Parts: sequence; structure tokens; C-alpha cells
Amino acid sequence: MGDAAEELPLLGSFSSASADDEQEESLKRTGTIWTATAHVITGVIGAGVLSLAWSIAQLGWIAGPLCMIVFAVITLVSTNLLCDCYRFPDPEHGPTRNRSYMEAVKLYLGERSQIVCGIFAEESLYGCGIAYTITSASSIRAIQRSNCYHREGHKASCEYGDTIYMLLFGAIQIVMSQIPDFHNMGWLSVIAAIMSFTYSFIGFGLGVAKVIENGRIKGSITGVSAATNVNKLWLAFEALGDIAFAYPYSIILLEIQDTLKSPPPENKTMKKASMISIFITTFFYLCCGCFGYAAFGNDTPGNLLTGFGFFEPYWLIDLANACVVLHLVGGYQIYSQPVFAFIESWFSRKFPSSGFVNNFHSFKLPLFPPLHINLFRLCFRTAYVVSTTAIAMVFPYFNQVLGVLGALNFWPLAIYFPVEMYSVQKKIGAWTGKWILLRTFSFFCLLVTIVGLIGSIEGIISAKLG
Repeated sequence: MGDAAEELPLLGSFSSASADDEQEESLKRTGTIWTATAHVITGVIGAGVLSLAWSIAQLGWIAGPLCMIVFAVITLVSTNLLCDCYRFPDPEHGPTRNRSYMEAVKLYLGERSQIVCGIFAEESLYGCGIAYTITSASSIRAIQRSNCYHREGHKASCEYGDTIYMLLFGAIQIVMSQIPDFHNMGWLSVIAAIMSFTYSFIGFGLGVAKVIENGRIKGSITGVSAATNVNKLWLAFEALGDIAFAYPYSIILLEIQDTLKSPPPENKTMKKASMISIFITTFFYLCCGCFGYAAFGNDTPGNLLTGFGFFEPYWLIDLANACVVLHLVGGYQIYSQPVFAFIESWFSRKFPSSGFVNNFHSFKLPLFPPLHINLFRLCFRTAYVVSTTAIAMVFPYFNQVLGVLGALNFWPLAIYFPVEMYSVQKKIGAWTGKWILLRTFSFFCLLVTIVGLIGSIEGIISAKLG
């Protein structure tokens, strides 16, 4: 496991091991504040935006928007701490660069912390595969329901199951997962980003149109009422988990910062880019979430595009959900490739003489370039996709699964490790004012993670038993 820690991959380059000097010298960094802002916004805005209207509905008109602003401030603080950890020992002029999150954890906190961080990172990536399978199946089903309602009328019984669509998505991913690595899938990332913005803007636009059509703003100060105060508390906690899923991008921040040119110092540019991107993202999230709640009030669906608050124009709803599916086909691979890279490189080092693990076999099909098949890769990646599909079929609950993933990874990856690394970087002594402030900030975020996790797990149990 110690050896494996040296090559824990992450989003982007996956090269947690430091680049050699020659490669470092030949690497030309041309990024600016605007390219960094674009990377962050593209990385942050995703399927989580579709659950925000439901989250605000659980929390009400005061607590809902306020929680989103608080999460934005927390994200801004934690990313500012992390920006100073890119260079070592000095945040502006240090000769050592940390080109990925995992590299930084190893340099500042040691190999043991890197292994723990790696477990959370890999679990986070695996969880996204499950969430994306659930969401894509919901969107494919929503397209069928939308067309059915258009043909048969809004009162028609247009019920379709999830299972067949999850199996279809899984089958597509088994094929897509044979893409060797990230270097061969840049086109997929571009398509995924375009689709993400398209369906987010459509959801926002439909919410605005619905409010105008209603002629009033729905909702209440306290949000959706529940059977008991305890149930209300569970739903509020689950909503916090959903919001936590939508915000943090710490895991990709240092790799974005590594693209920036200097002068000015990379940490200053990245802090400005973070502020701009978090402001834009928060404004966009508030618009989507608040207009969704204003449009539907207590009937706000868990997923804005699949809950059928909107029936017309049916073709626009179909387009939005088709964009969701296309985004998630690419997004699944973006979040799975780091896991593939880690497991395969570990097995390759562990069993260097195994033909099953290391040998490639070439096949030539008519009209196609030669295919290079590795049996271990074929078996492992297929088993990986099958496992995420199976878990999604057992727990097909959009909001609850997003809440668990958001809460589980929010504190360790977005708060704890950045705070600890910053403390080492700045040599902050124990029980000083700054040390107490940072520990209080970390502890508050830990409490948020705990309540969000409890609420979301309770939501899964209730949905399963119900």
C-alpha cells in the first residue's frame, strides 16, 4: 500500500508522483485568471444543480438561500487556504510545485495522510459513478414520460421503471470504459461541459417561465412541512448534504493552478479566479434553486428536470434530459478513469510478470483501427461498471445518494486536508489565535458533514423501507 500511495492519481494529469526536472522545464504554463475561472465553473456545475430547488424547499426562503451562501463562503475560505499550498516552502516563490491535490497532501502531511486522503478521493470518484447511473436512468425515463404526457395528456398514467435504463447506461459505460486513459478522451470532456451548461440553463429558464405563468412566488419561510418535527429535521439535514455535493472543487484546484503562468504569482491569480467562479456559481445556483422553489413551492420535485413540474414545451424538456444523459456518459468516465489508473498501475507493479495483467492483444476489425485489449483491464473495468450499476439499482434515490456523497466527502477533502496543509505551510503554532480560528472553522464544517450524512442515510433507509 505504501508503494501504491506514490501514484495515487487524481483528476486531470493523475501524475501524483512529481514530474522529472526535464519535463518540468519543458512544460509551458500559459493559463490566466479567465482560463482558471472557466475550468472551475466547468468542474463545479453538474448534476448537483438539479437538486438545489428541492434543497431550498426543505429549508425555506430564509435558511435555504442562506445555507447556499454559507457553503459558498466556506468553499472560498478553504480554496484560498489551498491556493497557498501550491508552492513549497514559500507560497509565492517556493521552488517545489505541487501539481495535484495528492502530491500536496504527501509533501505537507506525509504518506500515511496521503493514503487516507486517497481512500476518500477514490470513494468519492466511485460514488459519482453510482450517482451518475441513477441520474442518467431518471433522465432517460423522463424523456419517455414527457413524450407520453404530450401524446396522452397530462393526466395520463405514464409510469416507467428505472432498471432497464440503468442496465442500458451500464452497457454503454462498459464499452466507454475501454478508452485507455484521460489523454485519449479530451473530446469527451468538452462535450460533457457543453451539455452541463445547456441543461442547467434550460432548468433555470423553465423555472423563470413557470413563476411568470403562475403570477406569484410560491413557498414559505419554513419550507415544506413534514409529518413530524423529526422528519422535518431529517429532510433539512439531507438538503445540507445535497448542497455540499454541489459546491467544493478542492480536489481539482491545484491541477488548475498548475496551468497558470507567472508572474503574477499563481496563488494570487488562483484566489481571484476562485472568487470570480464561486460568485458566478453561487449566483447561478441561487437562480436555479430559488426559481425552482418559487415555481413549485411545496411540490418542488427532487430533480428539477425529471420530477414533472414542467410538461411543456415537451421538446425542450426532452432536450434538457438528453443533455443530462450525454453529460453523464462523459462525466462517468471523467470520474472513473482515475480509479482505473490507480488500480491498474498498482496491479502492474504488484504482478510485473503476469501476462494477464500486463500483456496486450491486438484485434483488427473491418473499417476500424486496430484494438489493443488487455484482459485484466477488460475484466476489472467491466466489473467496476457492473458494481456501480448494481448499487444504483438497489438504491435508486437521487437526492439521498447525492446527500450521502456530498456530506461524506465535504469535510475531509474540502476542509480538513486544506486546513492541515495550510497550517504546516504557514508554521502555525498550537493554541495561537490563527490555530484556534482554523480549528473552529474545521470543527463547524465537521458538524455540517455529520448532520448531512445522518440525514441522507436516514433518507435512503426510509425510501428503501417505504
